[in-house]
Amino acid sequence: MGVLRVKSVEQSISDTEAPEHRLRKDLSALDLTVFGIGVIVGTGIFVLTGRVARETAGPAVALSFVAAGIVCALAALCYAEFASTVPVAGSAYTFAFATLGELPAWIIGWDLTLEMMLGASVVAVGWSGYLTSLLASLGVPLPGVIAGEGAVFNLPAALVVLLLTGVLVLGIKLSSRFNLIIVTIKLAVILLVVVAGLFFVRGANYSPFIPPSKATPAVEGLAAPLIQVLFGITPVAYGVLGIFSAAAVVFFAYIGFDVVATAAEETRDPQRDLPIGILSSLGVCTVLYVAVSLVVVGMQPYRQLSEAAPLADAFKAVGQTWAASLISVGALVGLTAVVMILMLGMSRVMFAMCRDELLPSRLAKVHPKYRTPYVITIIMGVVVAALAGLVPLSTIAELVNIGTLFAFAVVSIAVVILRRTRPDLPRSFRTPLVPLVPVLSVLACLYLMLNLPVETWIRFGAWMLLGLLIYAGYGYRHSRLSEQRRAATR
Repeated sequence: MGVLRVKSVEQSISDTEAPEHRLRKDLSALDLTVFGIGVIVGTGIFVLTGRVARETAGPAVALSFVAAGIVCALAALCYAEFASTVPVAGSAYTFAFATLGELPAWIIGWDLTLEMMLGASVVAVGWSGYLTSLLASLGVPLPGVIAGEGAVFNLPAALVVLLLTGVLVLGIKLSSRFNLIIVTIKLAVILLVVVAGLFFVRGANYSPFIPPSKATPAVEGLAAPLIQVLFGITPVAYGVLGIFSAAAVVFFAYIGFDVVATAAEETRDPQRDLPIGILSSLGVCTVLYVAVSLVVVGMQPYRQLSEAAPLADAFKAVGQTWAASLISVGALVGLTAVVMILMLGMSRVMFAMCRDELLPSRLAKVHPKYRTPYVITIIMGVVVAALAGLVPLSTIAELVNIGTLFAFAVVSIAVVILRRTRPDLPRSFRTPLVPLVPVLSVLACLYLMLNLPVETWIRFGAWMLLGLLIYAGYGYRHSRLSEQRRAATR
């Protein structure tokens, strides 16, 4: 079938050498690791910890972070093999094209675009909220018309997106250096939280570490988790099951390590550096999440933790307001990196799709001086800025999660397929225990997806339907593989 035509690994790699599409190879393993940490450590560590500890897991929230980290690690092992074997921009889109075919690749590319576009917009709105709060505390309140939940146009959110778009256009090395500074500040703040917080930890706050389980109020209608609708299973708060229910929520905190794979073409030694960047960034962030969650629940009884700003409010509760202000600054700086790297990943996925002519190829132009895909970067930057400024995205933020889990499952399946169809390919990194690890990855992703609300599945389906219509109306006929096949039959 034409929609299942596969683009060979060799052709994907040769496309990266075309002069009009060649990107500058400036990134090292350290740069990739910092990119990964920059995008992973964001709202999750500053917000989710308090919410899930209070409502779902209790002090055992650290175990929830471990469980979510294991799910991500299974997928990360699959990403590491693919990224080192097919070091091409596009991440899961490119991997799917080499194994499952053009239509599945389009679906996953369309899915990744949704994930990163909404993710960057949501985080930009959060960035605006932190900035508004910080300025208000300094006696410089922003008018409600241009900032905050009820703003007509969220100006700070739009401006930070446009500023970061400019940074991305000016070169991948400048972007990596900018990100390094931001991540250094962010990690310093987080380490301060851990070290300073240890002086205020009370052992009594850890007891019971796993509170007795209790049934949560039944959620009805479209807000109900799909697993509840399909099987009548109501999520449980606290207890062992509560730990895993919380893992489905804190999974948000890990979204982003897959963005490292989108920078494959701009990496000096992708076969070596990509696996290091993917796995090391995930490992560092898991350790940070566990350490911070243990300290926060030790400083304050879990039922008293703040849902909006648990880290800052925990220090306020023990009289350390200076630390609370510093944490707010760290959160503001940290979210800047998240927005930038999500936009980097989104532009590289769209660049790969345009280069394959599933979208207009003229959008895949590379800047003659900076060697960045500047046209698609600017277009997507304007789109994200408009979304962040105009659309209240809190109700659709879970689309980011379902899109990521879907991509993880596809990559895990694709590893097994490529092992069977192309056993001859050199693999500098090999996923261990294939097919066991990919199968476990798929099952874990499906379980977490089932814990998402029905309305999220409906929105996800509507986005995919729109993507299929675009593919049928444009992508299928204009694809480079279609043109090559027509040329061969003349």
